[in-house]
Amino acid sequence: MAFESLSDKLNSVFKKLRGKGRLKEADIKEAMREVRLALLEADVGFKVVRDFVNTVSERSLGADVLESLTPAQMVIKIVNEELCALMGSTNSKLEIASKPPTVVMLVGLQGSGKTTNGAKLAAYMRKTSSKRPLLAACDIYRPAAITQLQTVGKQLDIPVFEMGAIDPVKIAKEAVSHAVKHGNDMVFLDTAGRLHIDDELMDELKAIKAATSPTEILLVVDAMTGQDAVNAASAFNDALDIDGVILTKLDGDARGGAALSVRAVTGKPIKFAGIGEKLDQIEPFHPDRMASRILGMGDVLTLIEKAEQAFDEKKAQEMAAKLMSNKFTLTDYYDQLTQLKSMGNLSDIAGMLPGVDAKALAGASIDNSMLSKTEAIILSMTPHERDNPQVLGNSRKKRIAAGSGTAVVDINRLLKQYEMMQSMSKQLTKGKLPAMFGGKAGRKLFGN
Repeated sequence: MAFESLSDKLNSVFKKLRGKGRLKEADIKEAMREVRLALLEADVGFKVVRDFVNTVSERSLGADVLESLTPAQMVIKIVNEELCALMGSTNSKLEIASKPPTVVMLVGLQGSGKTTNGAKLAAYMRKTSSKRPLLAACDIYRPAAITQLQTVGKQLDIPVFEMGAIDPVKIAKEAVSHAVKHGNDMVFLDTAGRLHIDDELMDELKAIKAATSPTEILLVVDAMTGQDAVNAASAFNDALDIDGVILTKLDGDARGGAALSVRAVTGKPIKFAGIGEKLDQIEPFHPDRMASRILGMGDVLTLIEKAEQAFDEKKAQEMAAKLMSNKFTLTDYYDQLTQLKSMGNLSDIAGMLPGVDAKALAGASIDNSMLSKTEAIILSMTPHERDNPQVLGNSRKKRIAAGSGTAVVDINRLLKQYEMMQSMSKQLTKGKLPAMFGGKAGRKLFGN
C-alpha cells in the first residue's frame, strides 16, 4: 500500500504526542525530528523535507497550539494541512479544449507506464465524461510499442492510430487530423521514452509539441523509482513546461516519497494516479484524501466513489427492495459477491475506513475460487431451487454437487451464509437490527 511505511511512522509520532497531554516546546521539537526522519526514509527530497518540517514546526510552536486543550490534535491538524499543501491542496482536472479535439501528450522515461496508463486515462475519460478518445502510436523506437498500444486499445475498445516506424512528428500531426475527420474529441499521443534523459529525446518531444499544440502535456512517472522520478519530472518540466503528472505504480510503493516531492519540485499538480495493473485502475489524485490516508484518517469519499462505480444504482434499489420484503434469492446473493469483487482487494478498501488497520487485512481479497464454486453451485440449481433453497434436501444437494464439481459440504456452507444474510434482512425489516450489534452501541448506530 502506498505510504504504508510513512503512515506507520507518523502515527507512532502522534501516539507519543497524545500520551503527553499538554505539550512543551521540547516535545514538539522531538516530534518534528522524528517526522523529518520518517519523511527522509520515505524517499522525500531533502529540501522538501526541510521546508515542510520548518513550516510545521513554526505553526506548531504558536501559542494557540501549546495552550490548546488538545495540542496533539492541533499538531496533527497542522501536519494534515501542510501535507495537502505539499501535494497541491486540491484535485486538478484535465483541461478540455474549447474546440475539439483535446490533445493530450504523454511523456516520460521508458518503463514509466506511458502506454498502459495513457490507455487507462482514455478509457476513464470515455466513462466519466462521455468522450470519444483516439490513441496515437508515436513511439517508433521501443520494440513492440505499437503492438502493445494496439493490444490495450482492443481490450478497452478504443481505436488506435498508427503509421508504422516513420517520423513521430508526422504521426502526431496525422493523428490529430484523423481525429477531426472521424469525430474523436480526444487524442492521446503515446510518445517515445528513453532509459535516461537525453537531448535527442527532448528535441523530438519539443517538435511534437510545436506541431500539435497539445492542450495538456502529462508526465508519466513511476512512483517506485523515488528520487529518480523527481529528477525526471524536473528535467521534463524544464524542457517542455508540463501541465501535470500521472503517478504510476502508487500501489506498489510503500514509501511514497515521489508523490510528496514531485509537486514541490515542479510546481505542477499530480492529476492522476495508477493504483494497480488492471486497465480500470486509475483515479484522480486528491491531495486532501491522500493526506488523510497517510495520517490514518481513512478516505471515505474515494470508498463511496468506488462503490458507486462498482454497484449499479438500479440494481442496488432492486436489491434493497428485495431485502426489505425478504425476497433475496441465491442468484441475488451471487450478484452481490461479484459486485463486491469488482471494488478491489479488502486491504485497499479497509485502508479507506477511518480507524481500521489495513495491514490486518494485507493481501486479503475476495477469494476467486470461492466465487467460482458459488457460481457453479448456483448455476447447477433449477430456478425453483434458487428462489426456494428450503427445498434442497440430501438428494438435491448430491445432484447439485455432482453437477458443479463440488462437495455437499460446500453447498451447506453456501446455504449457511445465505441464511445469515436472510436473518439480517428480517431483523432489518422488523426494526430489530440494532439488537444484533449489542445494546447502547446498536441503538446509537441506528438512531433508536
